Amino acid sequence: MQAVSRAASDGAGLFLSFFFRLRDRGLKVTPQQWMTVVEGLAKGLHGSSMIGFYSLARAVLVKDESELDDFDLCFAAHFEGAADFVPAIEREVMDWLSQPIPPYPIDPELRRLLDQVDVEALRAELERRLQEQKERHDGGDYWIGTGGTSAFGHGGYHPGGIRVGGQHRLGSAVQVAAERRYREHRRDLVLDTRQLGVALKKLRSLKREGQAEELDIDGTIDRTARQAGELELVFRPPRANNLSLLMAMDVGGSMEPYRHLVDVLFSAAHAARHFKRFEFVYFHNCVYDHVYEDAAFIKAVPLRDLIRRFDRDCRLVLVGDAFMYPGELLDRHGAIQWEDRNEEPGVVYLKKLAAHFRRTAWLNPMRERMWEAPSVCIVQQIFDMFPLTVDGVESLAKDLARG
Repeated sequence: MQAVSRAASDGAGLFLSFFFRLRDRGLKVTPQQWMTVVEGLAKGLHGSSMIGFYSLARAVLVKDESELDDFDLCFAAHFEGAADFVPAIEREVMDWLSQPIPPYPIDPELRRLLDQVDVEALRAELERRLQEQKERHDGGDYWIGTGGTSAFGHGGYHPGGIRVGGQHRLGSAVQVAAERRYREHRRDLVLDTRQLGVALKKLRSLKREGQAEELDIDGTIDRTARQAGELELVFRPPRANNLSLLMAMDVGGSMEPYRHLVDVLFSAAHAARHFKRFEFVYFHNCVYDHVYEDAAFIKAVPLRDLIRRFDRDCRLVLVGDAFMYPGELLDRHGAIQWEDRNEEPGVVYLKKLAAHFRRTAWLNPMRERMWEAPSVCIVQQIFDMFPLTVDGVESLAKDLARG
């Protein structure tokens, strides 16, 4: 890649000297105009071609038609032969890409540990190393630090450890010891919500209840005809919407890339008038003995209280990618968050929800080709899963309406 680096360095000087050449020619090019050209290059407006750069630069730098000839002469003289560098750079880049660095080899011992993770032992080991460690450590394989292959820390690579702060990368952490800073889903989005709103409308359940106050025109005509033309008014109870919807949403971690998509769904559901009652709660990865009224996970709601709050005919829709370490579903104390201590495996809590609510479903924003992940397959054994698309929401709505 030396040729690429050298060409990049030479290219920077080539472009900057073009600015001064224009000034020397008498064109009143300002630094602000030049920075606009640079910004256009950064955004790819030149289309990675010399013609594209010429068009971009001329549109920004030339203020008057009388300057067009001077600009063209400067451009032709300055960039003569510059295109000859391109084939050599392309060849070297392609050679580099055709010989990639081999992927990081996972030690067989680490694979064995991943399959047989003891969460309690992992937590105890982290606490022991916290007591022993006296200074910062980076890039190692033992201490709590950043980078490296240690099972503790963040920013490195380990197939099944405890991430301490930082951002998720591979989605394989067994637990996370960090402050939760998830964000609420927006309810004010209007773009792209109409189609989802129409799809959700298919959930609506209208029943006639109460006193007969509404004139039944068809019934009146039929009864009058049967009475040989003698008018007889027929009344019926008005149609009422008795649909209740509870939406449980996964926030944070691997759900961040799908934030806007879930925002649109949430806005559509919140703005819809198809429900007599609409409520929502939050969870992270899997539901355990508590869910939360807020994304900051401060207002906890015991799962048993949530179940008591809703009757069995309420529709339950869980929204999440179901992409997690399988132990979060199958192990006692397998919850990823350090402070959570689930006394039963996650699947037990999910099955409690499925047993109480007659009509349940799971909306997954992740592409269906990725649903073969072990954790997703486990969730699909409990809930019918639909993709978070307009068609997927419509299919979900029809399915829940049928029961």
